[in-house]
Amino acid sequence: MVDSARPRLSLVVPCYNEEDNVPALLDEWFRTLKSMNIPFEMIIVDDGSRDRTLERLREEQLHRPELRLIALERNTGQSGALVAGFRAARGEIVATSDGDLQNDPNDLPALFERVARGECDMVSGWRTKRKDSRLRRISTRVANGVRKRLLGDGMNDSASSMKVYRREVLEHMPVFNGMHRFFPALTILQGFRALELPVNHRPRLHGKSKYGLWNRAFRATLDMFGVAWLRRRAVRISAREIVPATHATH
Repeated sequence: MVDSARPRLSLVVPCYNEEDNVPALLDEWFRTLKSMNIPFEMIIVDDGSRDRTLERLREEQLHRPELRLIALERNTGQSGALVAGFRAARGEIVATSDGDLQNDPNDLPALFERVARGECDMVSGWRTKRKDSRLRRISTRVANGVRKRLLGDGMNDSASSMKVYRREVLEHMPVFNGMHRFFPALTILQGFRALELPVNHRPRLHGKSKYGLWNRAFRATLDMFGVAWLRRRAVRISAREIVPATHATH
């Protein structure tokens, strides 16, 4: 039986110390989600914020029935917050975005349609014109080039937060801190199809980036070698159950 209350789309957004972005974040996303004319839910995961992010979200929730809030007791990082959102999501298709408004909600419908039409199992946004500092753009370009060669995922911007998945892709994905940088490779590792499409990228207006040299370069490099090892050691099993002949339909 199909659950009529089940949303077609779940949007998962991690937030950490984004109190100044909350009103605009919800206004923009709800405008886009409602324009798609499908049942949806928006799940915001507060990743142990130390400011008024959760308080402002609770105020907004009073007049947005599609808004669900997940509050983590402590800061776990982007991967942990995303996993918490994935586990709460009820949609057939799951999308993700950042909470800093640098992702453009207007890009979601095109990405959603590629997955909904069955062209791929996940689609990742490629921020072709990054609105970040020059140092960050250069370091990201180098990291993406090394990762692309080592993991063979074909992605130019693996760590982009703008992504859309069939929920089956997320059900058995390995969980570890830093996994959000490798979602396309982990998707392909499971035998699913991944696609990349250009998306808009906007400058941050409020707050500050949560990533520094340690958690962007050194730790990400170690994680990349771990994913490369997993890719080499992966076992894909294709099997079917054999039933007794007496059970077969004549």
